[in-house]
Amino acid sequence: MPVDLTKAVILARGLGTRMRRAAAGAALDEGQARAADSGVKGMIPIGRPFLDFVISALADAGFRDVCLVIGPEHQTIRDYYLQEVPLTRVRVSFAVQDEPLGTADAVTAAASFAAGDEFLVINSDNYYPVPVFQAIRRLPGPGLAGFNRAALSSEGNIDDGRVSRYAVLRVAPDGVLEDIVEKPSAETWARTGADALISMNCWRFGPSIFGAARRIRRSPRGEFELADAVKEAMRCGERFRVVPVVAGVLDLSQREDIPSVARRLAGVEVRL
Repeated sequence: MPVDLTKAVILARGLGTRMRRAAAGAALDEGQARAADSGVKGMIPIGRPFLDFVISALADAGFRDVCLVIGPEHQTIRDYYLQEVPLTRVRVSFAVQDEPLGTADAVTAAASFAAGDEFLVINSDNYYPVPVFQAIRRLPGPGLAGFNRAALSSEGNIDDGRVSRYAVLRVAPDGVLEDIVEKPSAETWARTGADALISMNCWRFGPSIFGAARRIRRSPRGEFELADAVKEAMRCGERFRVVPVVAGVLDLSQREDIPSVARRLAGVEVRL
């Protein structure tokens, strides 16, 4: 019987390098520009902070405990969720990643929050459809969402050129993850069909991911990568089931994304 999944970890420690870059034609209001300049993508106001929409979607899907992995300098996020906004459907806690050492390191920062339970991991700059979270909750154990390449471009705000920079999933006939191809080469991408499955970092993990994350080495760019931790867990016998998803994701990774994401989320009810 599947373990009920009620805990979610949101990786909100990133430096927001692309978001801080100036962008011609990105029409932002003063609050949006100020938040973009800080690189704290989750707090970019779209009527209210973008993270509110993400957390509300988690609550809609049945998650009750949310942990934000932040840096020690992110007091604004902590103050907002602890003091400023009423929480009636979720509890929000925090884990501090002292240095921006990569996504695997960020996940290990949430080990105390997980406390031996299974948990969801997502990005703070992506808005995922509620049915995706519900499908992940129904998995019998560790796994991830595999997003249809064509749907990411046609139903989200990510064009195919950007999608080509994400990880391609290789999946066995029984639905189990075989490999993750990070940042595929142009040749590999050219061979990837429209129905290829793409990782948007929407994972269900068990406690074994922490040991795997601590065993890996830094990547060539000097970070501890979550994909490497997953591969290490697979090497040690963990099986990750892939949930195929034909849907888009709203991505808020750069300034140009803000107006389109704001339009897509206009009218979306937020209840925390």
